[in-house]
Parts: sequence; structure tokens; C-alpha cells
Amino acid sequence: MLTPDYIFETSWEVCNKVGGIYAVLSTRAASMVKEHPDKVIFFGPDFGAHSDKFFRQDKSLLSKWQRSLRSAHPDIDVRVGRWLVPGEPIAVLIKFDRLWEKKNNIFSWAWEHFGVKSHAAYGDYDESCLFGYAAGEAMCSLAAALREQEPKCRIVAHSNEWQTAFSIFYVRHYCPFIGTLFTTHATSIGRSIAGNGKPLYDYFEGYHGDQMAEELNMVSKHSVEKMAAHWADCFTTVSDITAAECKQLLDKPVDIVTPNGFEPDFVPKGKAFDSKRNAARKALMEAAQNMGFQPVKKDAFFVCIAGRLETKNKGIDVFHYAMESLGNKLYHSDSIDREVIAFIMVPYLDNPVMRIGNVTAIFVPYYLDGKSAMPDKRLASLNGFTYYDLLIGMDVTAFPSYYEPWGYTPLESAAFHVPTITTSLAGFGVWAQQEGSSHIEQGVEVVERSDSNFWSVVDKIADAICRFITLTPEQTTAARKAAADIAKRAEWRYFFKYYRQAYNIALTKSQERE
Repeated sequence: MLTPDYIFETSWEVCNKVGGIYAVLSTRAASMVKEHPDKVIFFGPDFGAHSDKFFRQDKSLLSKWQRSLRSAHPDIDVRVGRWLVPGEPIAVLIKFDRLWEKKNNIFSWAWEHFGVKSHAAYGDYDESCLFGYAAGEAMCSLAAALREQEPKCRIVAHSNEWQTAFSIFYVRHYCPFIGTLFTTHATSIGRSIAGNGKPLYDYFEGYHGDQMAEELNMVSKHSVEKMAAHWADCFTTVSDITAAECKQLLDKPVDIVTPNGFEPDFVPKGKAFDSKRNAARKALMEAAQNMGFQPVKKDAFFVCIAGRLETKNKGIDVFHYAMESLGNKLYHSDSIDREVIAFIMVPYLDNPVMRIGNVTAIFVPYYLDGKSAMPDKRLASLNGFTYYDLLIGMDVTAFPSYYEPWGYTPLESAAFHVPTITTSLAGFGVWAQQEGSSHIEQGVEVVERSDSNFWSVVDKIADAICRFITLTPEQTTAARKAAADIAKRAEWRYFFKYYRQAYNIALTKSQERE
């Protein structure tokens, strides 16, 4: 098996915390660095002060290359340092403002050589593709410098999502000795079909990617993603669900599935775990009381959902109705006397608090970064807490996704010993079923979901939480341990082997070219 001497990887979310891909890369970095010390180099966009929250500059790193880059590629500027995540890999942050004046030439070049249809671009397409092109420039320049010192060194360049696809084109064109990998974490057209309320699954085999791109005004994003999938030496995705999507909508089967893992360093251990959980529950309790529902019982049951504001795709609509169903079940139950407080941690949702049957729902519509103060003073007790700091205090979480290629939120929940509910339309849910967990008593409840069973999903989630509330303390402890055990099986030390195989595929093809 061929192994790389250097790994280049780029994403819009390197030193830029936006969504799930940040979690993928930032947690995987430790495993990569362990196997390839200081031979792993991430490339991300330079957003100045925002990037500096996650980045520490070190001018001594790759200093000779930095000097040569300025003269050979004056249209980009770079800062080199460390990404402040476990493993602290080398990070190259790129400013690419001067490429804007060359945009039309770059897009014409991509059309002529790789068939990319940039003519219908709008929104964030231009900025993303120019960054991808700049990342490709930086990668090729660094690769050439490394080969001057080590003529036979093997290099792979890994690009994540359509936003960085232009780096694939640049590297393939100018540095064919580099093995290229492209990962789509969710196809742009699949997400668009789902987000526009179309039944993605019931009519899945009837969809044609190019046709739907025209209908949904997604021509350019779909084109750049599809061409990157076809031109990359190794095309990967994160779950069997998305693999089927790629084959159907991008006309390209993946070479290998590379599931998303998790790094256990994020989870406190021993007494620190208990201390963190107690602190979280105290803060959540105080927030609930400050919202106007006093007093909150000491044994209050905490449940939450979190994620981006994608009401259907993330299952926020299902969660709302599930809490209403749960409230009604509790109200009419003679055997369950437990107060339930549901926290909806989704930025930009405005409702501060509402009563749903016998359940109190509290909205936390802000990013929980541990630094920013809560604009709503009633939530001041949550100041200084990150999402992980509060997650550890939950009793159960529910993420009833409709469109979820993997699903970091339920995996994170399980890692923090919090039993979780997900669906059969989430990659993690499918994997958990394969690992033998389908019910919340086993750590992960996987609810079967389709285009036509919305209300069944609602009731099943409410039923699962009701069952969990009635567990004995011993059964609850066992369920929490089961959740943690499942998460342990998804650690990067078990999943990184798939990337080794992907690197081998890419290097084998690049050596054939060379």
C-alpha cells in the first residue's frame, strides 16, 4: 500500500468554524499528525481576526517557501502557523483578493480544460472557487519546493466540498505528480432537492442531477462538484447514503466511503466529567427558571436539539411536534410525573420560550462559542459555556434529520454519554444500526424515516423519550454507557484506515501518470 510523505488538505472551514466539516477536519487532524508529524498541511481562507481565533502564526514554518511564493505567485498572500485543534497541524491561510480581476480568465480556463459551467454562477460561487484556485496555486508551489529537497516524495492533495473543487483542477493541470482526492460531504443538488421540499427518497431513481440543477438554479455549483468527482484520482463521501446519492446525481460512484469519526479528547473523564455535567445542569436549570417558569424541579428532564437553521433537513419541524406529542402523553399519563424542558439550540430562531403541552421549550438562538455573551439576559447563566459544555448536561438528545449525510450531532451526544435519537436517513443512524443499536435503551434510537411518515416519526420520538423517562436509575446508567460505547467505535483510530486506503488509490493513479 502506498503511503504519502506529505498530506495537503483544504476546506473552506480550515480555521473557520462554520459547520460540520470543521468538526470532521479538526477532530481528524490529531490522528493524521500522529502518523505524519509535521507532514500534514491544511490550507484555508484567511479572514484576519476571525481566523486568528483558531490560528497561531509561526513565521519560522516553511519560511523559505513563503519567500519564494511571493515572487512566483504575487496574486496570493499566505500566513503560516498552527491550527489550534488537537494535534496542532500546520495551517496555511490564504488571501486571494487579487484573483478577482482574473476571475473571468480563471472560469474560462476551467471550462476549456475541465468542462466546469461557471456562466450561471451566483451567491458564494465566485468567492469559493477563487479560493479553491488559490489553494491549488499554493499547493503546487509548496509541492515543487518539497520535491527540490526530496525528489521522490509522495504527495496527496485532498479537497473537501465544491467550495474547494478548483484546487483539484489546478493541481491536476499543473502538478500531475500529486495524487488528488475529492470528498463531497453532501451533494449540492441532493441538499437542494431536499431543501426545496421535493421528495428526495420516494422518487430517488427518477432524479437526474443535471436536469435538477437546471430546474433548481444550481447549474454552476452542481457542475463544479460533478467535474471534481470525475477528475479526482480518488472520490470519496462520508456514508453509504451519500454514496448512493453521488452515483445517482453526479453520475460517479465513489471509490471509497470514508465515515466521519470523533476524537475522544473532547470528552472530560472521571471527576472532571461529573463536575462538567453538574455545572451544565445548574446553568440550564437557572436559564429555565429565568425564562419565567419557576420553580423548576430538581429532577427536571433535559432534552435538546441543535444545528443549523434547516427546518426540514435537520428535523427541527419534527422535533417541535414531537415535543407537543410528548407533552400530551405526559399530561395524560398516570405513571409519569417528570418535568421536561426542551432546549432548541438553533441560531436565528427568535422565539425565546413557549409551552408545548406539558413540555417547556426554550430557544437558545445564539452560537455557543463560550466567549460571546447572551444578548437575552435571561440566558446569562449560559455565558462562558460552549455547546459541548451544555451537551454534557442533557438527559437525551433528538436529531430527527431528513437530509443528513453523516450526522455529527448524534455522534457527539453519544460520545458525551447522552443517549440520542436519530433517523434512518442519517449516515450515523445507518451505521449505528449496523453496530447493533436501534433503541434508546441501547444508546441510540434509530427511527425509520421516509418521505411519507412524518407523523409516525413524531410519535416514535415522543414514545422513545417517554420510555427513557421511565427507566430505573440502573437502566439509565446502562443506556448512558451504551451510548458512550457506540461512540468509542466511531473514534478516528478506527475510521482513519479508510483514509489510508483513499491515499493509496490516489497515489497509485498519480504514479501511473508520472
